[in-house]
Amino acid sequence: MLVIGLDGATWDIINPNIARLPNLGKLISQFDHYTISLKQKPWSASVWCSLFSGKTPEEHQHLDFVKDGKIQTRDDVKVEFIWDILDKSGLNVKALNIPFIVPPYNFNLEFDPPGHGVPITQEELNAEIDLVTKKVLNILSQEKPDLLIAVYTALDKMSHLHWGEPALIDYYEKIDQAIGPIIDSDDQVLILSDHGFTDYDSAPIQTLPKITATGNELKGDHHPDAIAIAKNIPFKITQPIDLFNGLYNYFNQGKK
Repeated sequence: MLVIGLDGATWDIINPNIARLPNLGKLISQFDHYTISLKQKPWSASVWCSLFSGKTPEEHQHLDFVKDGKIQTRDDVKVEFIWDILDKSGLNVKALNIPFIVPPYNFNLEFDPPGHGVPITQEELNAEIDLVTKKVLNILSQEKPDLLIAVYTALDKMSHLHWGEPALIDYYEKIDQAIGPIIDSDDQVLILSDHGFTDYDSAPIQTLPKITATGNELKGDHHPDAIAIAKNIPFKITQPIDLFNGLYNYFNQGKK
């Protein structure tokens, strides 16, 4: 099974531009797709943690990338993730570029993310898409993990700075091209985002100051409606914790 995270992806961009996104369009036309309307705040660190730990923010207490002036590390997040649990049961599980901490977390593999895991420049954003794709395809060509999880963060970064601009659509197109060979490599593929996006002033909650430390003005911010596209996935996600529970139950079925 493949789980592909698209940080910040939204139907508000995908649907009106589906003609430019043939790989996503093919999946959407043939398989289940729906909206995950978050009840928890759409903060990336917290939502990715909930998705892969099965814990609510109140339970995992990992609410942001920085706490008390200290950048949080894996050791600061006091929960087990789905890859920890399934690995202990003998399954081959790999996780790539999971952005609940900075730099993003990797499990059972090595990966050096561009921009120290916070790609901002066009060069860094392009490099992240290319390197994540190459790493996934390399893993799939050499072995067939029981579960491979990989996340692209470029759409989130682009949406903050370029919401409403043609350049953002270009990056959705880049992501679509990148995941084409990946989604064809497995019969079970789940694509999802941690939250959606909207223009900055319309966002239910502002996750960052409108003017950044470098003087850039943010044009977009997080929205609680995330996406899900499910190719032969035997469970549905209504809230982030459902991903962990669905994966846990699927891989443990028949073992009791």
